[in-house]
Amino acid sequence: MSMNSPISQYIIIVIISGVLSVLLAIYAYFNKSNFSGMKAFMWSTSLSAVYTFAFAFELASDSLRDIRFWINIEYLGMPFIAPCSLLLVMHYVGLDKYTAPKKVWILFVIPAITLIMVTTNEYHHFFYKLLSLRPDAPSAMVDIVPGLWYYVHGSFTSGTMFAGLFLLISYWIKTKTLYRRQMTTMTIGISLPMLGSLLYVLGLTPLGMDPVPILLFFTSALYVVSIVTSGMLAVAPIAREHIFESMRDGVLVFNLSNQIIDYNGAAAQIIPALTPSAIGKKLEHVWKRGAETGAFSFGLDLKDEYEQELKWIRGKETYYYRIRASNLLKPGGEIVGRTIVMIDVTEHTQLQNKLRHLAETDGLTGIYNRAFFMERSRELLEQTRRMQQPLSFILFDVDHFKEINDRYGHGIGDLALQHIVGICRQHLQPGDLFGRYGGEEFAICLPNTTLAQACQKAEQIRKQIAASPLQGSSQPISITSSFGVTEARAAAVPLEVLVREADVALYRSKHSGRNTVTLARNDDTHANEVI
Repeated sequence: MSMNSPISQYIIIVIISGVLSVLLAIYAYFNKSNFSGMKAFMWSTSLSAVYTFAFAFELASDSLRDIRFWINIEYLGMPFIAPCSLLLVMHYVGLDKYTAPKKVWILFVIPAITLIMVTTNEYHHFFYKLLSLRPDAPSAMVDIVPGLWYYVHGSFTSGTMFAGLFLLISYWIKTKTLYRRQMTTMTIGISLPMLGSLLYVLGLTPLGMDPVPILLFFTSALYVVSIVTSGMLAVAPIAREHIFESMRDGVLVFNLSNQIIDYNGAAAQIIPALTPSAIGKKLEHVWKRGAETGAFSFGLDLKDEYEQELKWIRGKETYYYRIRASNLLKPGGEIVGRTIVMIDVTEHTQLQNKLRHLAETDGLTGIYNRAFFMERSRELLEQTRRMQQPLSFILFDVDHFKEINDRYGHGIGDLALQHIVGICRQHLQPGDLFGRYGGEEFAICLPNTTLAQACQKAEQIRKQIAASPLQGSSQPISITSSFGVTEARAAAVPLEVLVREADVALYRSKHSGRNTVTLARNDDTHANEVI
């Protein structure tokens, strides 16, 4: 066979194709941790190398016996290439959960039967009815008469490759432009061999030779170029996109102009206005309602990560998100954009709020408990002192409360306390503090309120309590309360002194007949002034 003959040149290209397949298999072996589908790619390229090298030897053979031997070797690789390529595509588009060995073994049943059929064909002729040397060929080449299993094998291979193409094309429509170049490479890598097989079956190839091995040269070269130039299979880009879309946290990506250039499905659920038409728009144009802080936006002048918690209201539901923004950097450190991650912390925040509520409030009445009331009152006292404003303090309890419990039961006693709390709330302003100081004893801290004003408010509450009996199951239950009122007149009076003064005034109310309001005496000095 002359080195200048078309067959010799064809053999050289086929060998180069095999070498490229070997190199790709080696690359896949040493980078198999980068991408879950790299093993499928390694097997696909390894099997392609077996197929192409054996085909080169077939073309170089000069007897029917040698040709049959190398055809058997070809089928060690060729039937399994298509299912391995399909597995690669499935990994690439994020269908990893369907690629477990216990689920995909069925893809290799027909290729395995094909291998057996080819190697034992002389005994049954199910794959080739006849293999004979072509009489008018310039070198030893065979003509075949296909058997039944030849068509089964061809149909399975074509169907498998069509399935891979269908997955790539359907995902190509949904994916970002950034990854379409890589998907186009994979599409060509599947389409070219499939087209070559079709032309071969139809008898439209030069000299009637199988063009697939030489087409694998072009697809292998294309893979090499794509790996070098676009990082194909380096970081599982389509699998990355699948992860991006399946993240529970909302993710938004912005350019330097603060325009939205990408977002995932979780972000679209959080912000319903995030639709494909939002790409290119600024965030404040699509995020206008729900945030208590108003329009939400991030600048690009922050050097470090920025984080805040946001309350977001959608319909009747309230959600809490931790918003984390960071710069998007090139390898050289240049800022090219901005990412925002929206982490749903609703359950955590609601639990914190519930625990805080339990720590701050009285379980029966829903007002502040003693510890938190004192803490907040101390802060309020310090604030009014700095602003040189008056502050007054009211302490009161329920008259003869033990008799109510003994006569009507503790359940009615609890209702009586809740009844009194409801009345007091009608007379308090948003800035006033109201707490349960003891069993049936309550305290009110009134900022920016003089002693006379506090006395007037205490009298209003006393009158309404006396005029509003609790409706019991059999008869109304009359309830009265006794009050003690004081004002912080000295500059540095401690809260404990005010409480003690109000308590002394309350004690006087009880000893003067109850159901009355008593003021701390004007000529009294605060206890800390006596020291």
